[in-house]
Amino acid sequence: MIYDALIVGAGPAGSTAARVLAQAGWSVALVEKSVFPRRKVCGEFISAASLPLLDIADIGGGFLSQAGPEIRRVALFTGATTTNAAMPSVHNGVGAWGRALGREHLDGLLRDAAVRAGAALFQPFKLVDLQRVDGIHVAQIQGGKTLQQLAARIVIAANGSWERGPLSLPARPRHAADLLAFKAHFHGSDLPKDLMPLLMFPGGYGGMAPTDGGRISLSCCIRRDTLTQSRRLFRDLSAGEAVLAHIRRHCEGVQDALRRAQLAGAILSAGPIRPGLRPVHRAGLFRVGNAAGEAHPVIAEGISMAMQSSWLLCRRLIANERAIADGRDTRHIGAAYAREWRTHFALRLHAAAGLAHIAMRPAGAGLAASAVERLPRLLTWGARVSGKAAADVAHDPSQADVAVRS
Repeated sequence: MIYDALIVGAGPAGSTAARVLAQAGWSVALVEKSVFPRRKVCGEFISAASLPLLDIADIGGGFLSQAGPEIRRVALFTGATTTNAAMPSVHNGVGAWGRALGREHLDGLLRDAAVRAGAALFQPFKLVDLQRVDGIHVAQIQGGKTLQQLAARIVIAANGSWERGPLSLPARPRHAADLLAFKAHFHGSDLPKDLMPLLMFPGGYGGMAPTDGGRISLSCCIRRDTLTQSRRLFRDLSAGEAVLAHIRRHCEGVQDALRRAQLAGAILSAGPIRPGLRPVHRAGLFRVGNAAGEAHPVIAEGISMAMQSSWLLCRRLIANERAIADGRDTRHIGAAYAREWRTHFALRLHAAAGLAHIAMRPAGAGLAASAVERLPRLLTWGARVSGKAAADVAHDPSQADVAVRS
């Protein structure tokens, strides 16, 4: 059997693409190497602008029943500053406010929606080889000791930005400025239930969000050289514990929020992260999610961008279904997808890069604190610019507009 599409990775980007294409009548193979449920390094927040995509997938109710409370305020925690302001709202028929849900729950909901739509799931299987033969992609996947071969007309890489394998991005040498990501859950926090603070501290940035089960999520990125210094300072602590100690030391708001909290589960780590835009298409291989482009996590838009980028790509693929089935060149599809990707997400990438640069400069956090203390509405404006109130891509891609057909 030759599938219409082979999708590698069943996270938010991959499962969204699999579900959308399967609902449009495509034969889809969805390959995921991990066993679900599993935790991931992630801020877990989904902005209100992306909630319609969950509703279209018929998991909106499941998401809302499990997710944490509505996030109605955004804040800045840096040094002694704990300024907060209103989160911009979106009235899109589903919800005006974003919410957070652990990836151990969200990914299962999205994957199951793809399977219900008709996608063939291969889990746990990892991609070990990918070749292109006479215009058809031939993949070798492995699950335990079992090897299997799959063939597809196109391949969608939804496997993240730091995964190793046939779809990996070129490796980079280690550098002191590398950003390493950490994530922890806590029970018993004193963080207000409607507040999502941005954290700025020497050598890094992060965020907190109330999530499911009464937990809060703390995720952050820290420079490699700052992590090394922190581990020297807190010699008896693990890497993750040293990062948390570093943040508590430089953010009074975090210290206050976690004063009575208890760590829930292990501290996770990943990276280094690679913010920026990547080539999104090459010879029938398309990239979505972080594999296509990644904003600094400082803006908490990773899940939303992943799902929305899959929508943009699938909209193009569905509109060009006949050309793909006939084996015609897909470069025009990739070029159109790349233009749309930049149109919808370039501003978020630039805003995130600018904010991350400010956060990690020695004097940056102080300047940001001074600015938002004088004008708290800057926080609301920043949330709006980062995509918290833009609902322009949250529509059903199976209803592809005739205007995008080639």
